[in-house]
Amino acid sequence: MAKVEHDLTDEQWHALMAAWGGCAYCRADEPALQKDCILPISRGGRYTLTNVVPACRSCNASKCNLEVTGWMRRKKLDERSFLVRQGEILQSMALTG
Repeated sequence: MAKVEHDLTDEQWHALMAAWGGCAYCRADEPALQKDCILPISRGGRYTLTNVVPACRSCNASKCNLEVTGWMRRKKLDERSFLVRQGEILQSMALTG
């Protein structure tokens, strides 16, 4: 099995946390946000700027290794707002970084 590359820097992680301002999924303002891979590691995801979002402990544990949009629908979370916000954040980070 090939080694998976993870290239998310500490600076990028802190920028993501600041940009989201809380859990990317439920918006909880929790001090100890966790790195959650939108596409889980077990499904081929990596810790990269475009695949990681801050998540509260509850959302991260609940999502586990599920596909994000299906999980959000089941939890009745606003999937559209999440996807739009993620695009905005990544675009703004590309322009400033």
